[in-house]
Amino acid sequence: MDNDYLGFGLGLRIDHFQDVLETRPDIDWFEILSENFMVAGGKPHYYLHAIREHYPMVMHGVSLSIGSTDPIDTDYLKQLKRLADDIEPKWFSDHLCWTSYNHINSHDLLPLPYNEEAINHVVERVKFVQEYIGLTFLLENVSSYLTFTNSEMEEWEFINEIAKRAGCKILLDINNVYVSARNHGFSAKDYLLGIDPEYVQQFHLAGHSDFGDYVIDTHDHDIADPVWELYRFALKRFGQVSTMIERDDHIPPFKDLYAELCIAKKIAEEEFKKYARAN
Repeated sequence: MDNDYLGFGLGLRIDHFQDVLETRPDIDWFEILSENFMVAGGKPHYYLHAIREHYPMVMHGVSLSIGSTDPIDTDYLKQLKRLADDIEPKWFSDHLCWTSYNHINSHDLLPLPYNEEAINHVVERVKFVQEYIGLTFLLENVSSYLTFTNSEMEEWEFINEIAKRAGCKILLDINNVYVSARNHGFSAKDYLLGIDPEYVQQFHLAGHSDFGDYVIDTHDHDIADPVWELYRFALKRFGQVSTMIERDDHIPPFKDLYAELCIAKKIAEEEFKKYARAN
């Protein structure tokens, strides 16, 4: 089996620390939010290390601001490396976006224009960060609510080029693809068909808020049926990819989130059985 394949995981949230330690659920791995643990000591670190003894982990950040024109925050990067050296994740990730301008963090994942200038800018920063941390770096596609008039290509072409030139991988958020497709009127399946399978190393699944004319990525609902169907399509396109569920608000009891993960696993098993029969 591919060493980069971890199976089916969940985002590790404070609400579930005790459940995980007490029940040792049948989960393959956990993804942590890097910023939640980029401080020394404390109760979160106690739980982090206790859980890390039993499960592989990956790190996922929201504040690297890889697309910003601000210089990369070296203090942030030092803390990120310290955490990575401490828990030895399989890889680390952040979003293909910008969050800061003039050293002010907006705390929003803001999209980039899809053009050659942005590609060159991001590629150099990705190379630097990946070399500094010393692990494979994954870039996640963000959900977006506006487009730029100076974009020269489709988003999937933009992501492919960055991964190819920077030597990094892609964290493909299936929900974000759906949200952006609804908001901008393109085909979510065309997006997935445009992504090069060579670079995809992880999937995210999450819920969103549907307001009819537009959709917002909120991570506070169960995964919607159209996203499950898009996940099924992604499995046909990309094959066996490490998959996890994010939930950041209105967090349900652990058993409910685990049950949702079992749906993802069941869908994957069904698709792989179909593939095996066909070949």
